[in-house]
Amino acid sequence: MKKNSTEPVISIIIPIYNVEKYLKRCLDSVEKQIYTNLEIILINDGSTDDSLVIAEEYAKKDSRIKIFSETNHGLSAARNLGLKHVTGEYITFIDSDDYVSNDYVSYLYSLLEKSNFTASMSICSLMNVYEDSGKEINTGNNKEYTLPGKECIKMMCYHDLVDTCAYAKLGSKELYNDFEFPEGKVFEDIGATYQLFEKANKVECGFKPKYFYNIRSNSITTQKFTTQKLDLLEMTDKMADDVVQKYPDLKKAVLRRRIYARFSTLNQTFTSKGTVKIKEIRNELIKFIQKNHKELFFDKNVPKRDKVAYLSLCMGFNFYKSSWNLYSKIVK
Repeated sequence: MKKNSTEPVISIIIPIYNVEKYLKRCLDSVEKQIYTNLEIILINDGSTDDSLVIAEEYAKKDSRIKIFSETNHGLSAARNLGLKHVTGEYITFIDSDDYVSNDYVSYLYSLLEKSNFTASMSICSLMNVYEDSGKEINTGNNKEYTLPGKECIKMMCYHDLVDTCAYAKLGSKELYNDFEFPEGKVFEDIGATYQLFEKANKVECGFKPKYFYNIRSNSITTQKFTTQKLDLLEMTDKMADDVVQKYPDLKKAVLRRRIYARFSTLNQTFTSKGTVKIKEIRNELIKFIQKNHKELFFDKNVPKRDKVAYLSLCMGFNFYKSSWNLYSKIVK
């Protein structure tokens, strides 16, 4: 596909691991971008299905596509490998089971252009797509703002429009200098994205859904509970400690995110049998929530859902579990 050489090269990093069911949809959406001066970097993370075959088929037709393969080291390692190979002036990520609107890149770039490129990052919103039902939920408000990185961190901690995800963002190459995703971890985005916001002088925010986030029934958040899922707590607590050290006035915001991480982890133990270890984990999670619930209730920025969740938990774990399952069915 012909590039427009008057525009800077934008690098798109797409990690690939056993996504043959979704990869064509993802790559089709990337190839159809209105913004054409792209470098499309596909990182094959040791796929054992036909993902690499599909990627190679697309590379034959599109000279913008570069493929790099490695043995399976996980999503963070794949993204880090992609960062080592970028040559573009700006970088964005897309997960290979998701897809984007045809103006995804052009919209993010236009946000930077609007500020005469004085901002080092732009972000857009997600359209949550529930695979089983096909239901779509816009996570944005369709408005645009220019915000300091610190404010983005605060909003991220309160789940207020700004997301922790690596994707749905466009950053200057310089922004990613000396930056790495934490390898060997799940829920790695919460342990990484805040660092970009800390480095960003300001962020152009366009809360319009340009990124379609595919919520699968076998995603990391819906799979059977394992102790690896406790990475969410480690990643969140590291973020909290780092942010408070730099911005002491964001203590309440990061505490809310830590409480949310405990609720999220608690939810993922629902399908686990009542072994001694699971009971201990649940007790520790509930203990943390109960210890900090006053901060949660008297913080006006905390979503009402959190407060309702705490009240449900006060009625006992089984009541909370039933309430959350009912809420989840309504959302989906």
